[in-house]
Amino acid sequence: MNVRGPVLAVVAALLTATAAGPALAAPISGAVDIRCAADTLHQDADWYLPQGKPTALVWVQHGFARSNAQVAALAQSFADAGYLVFAPSLPFFQLSGCTLQNLGDNSGFLYNVAELFGTATDPGAALGTSLAAAARRAGLPVPELPSDLVFVGHSAGAEAVTFVADRIRSHHLPTWPGLRGVLLLDPVQSFVGDNIARALSGLDGTGLPILTISAPPALCNSFARGTTAVQTQLHRPFVGVRLRTGVHTDAEGASTDPLGTVFCGVPAPENSAALRALALGWTDDFLTGATGATVTRAQAVLTAGLAADLLPGS
Repeated sequence: MNVRGPVLAVVAALLTATAAGPALAAPISGAVDIRCAADTLHQDADWYLPQGKPTALVWVQHGFARSNAQVAALAQSFADAGYLVFAPSLPFFQLSGCTLQNLGDNSGFLYNVAELFGTATDPGAALGTSLAAAARRAGLPVPELPSDLVFVGHSAGAEAVTFVADRIRSHHLPTWPGLRGVLLLDPVQSFVGDNIARALSGLDGTGLPILTISAPPALCNSFARGTTAVQTQLHRPFVGVRLRTGVHTDAEGASTDPLGTVFCGVPAPENSAALRALALGWTDDFLTGATGATVTRAQAVLTAGLAADLLPGS
């Protein structure tokens, strides 16, 4: 039986139900300053501005050896649903240790990334300065940064957003109540260290919603060690779904490139559409507090015929 039609119909309905109107046609290119030891990195960063007042600020973080260009389709989906989206490009190899993934000890750099959100409401702080500069360069009004935050990370970016979330919990207490949830898209644990496991352990008892959408074990997701960490460290009955026919590039979808498809697989349209529908629906649940809907949304794509499994915690 060909299930693609029913699956795409269901996920299209979910996307339509979540969308809050059209966003601007393209991201606004800019940059953001992030402290790196005694230096400051001037990193590329895209901003996606929705029509009207943003519902929340969504940080969308790419993975290892990737850039914000590879998460553009995902970021645009969030903007189309009414969110202000911040999508920076973070370095994945630097001798200084200021890297997205732990190749030695990148804790200090990720502490500085957390500072972006911890100081977002401060006049002249890096995140607001980045947004204002990008909007003015595009000739657009500068939107106010929402106090509600959702972090979305793909691959190594999933480890980074988890680590930053835990840092906000421990060191940026005024920001912590505004962090409404974390989405991990085929999370990858660093080859060195245990950043994701430690961060998940710190977040477990807080009640912060953390959900994953994963692919089967493969080389590009480090044989699902990141998903295993989620299931092991979170003591919750439900932590997400695994797409049985998924590949590591599902989160990138139409924004992936030859490097991604050659090494990590070609994303199937139904898997990418389901991932976006779940990500948008779960984000809405984070903000409304409708936690009972999280499993229901996952079951909807299964009922439509998508090959997937619900993931339990420990």
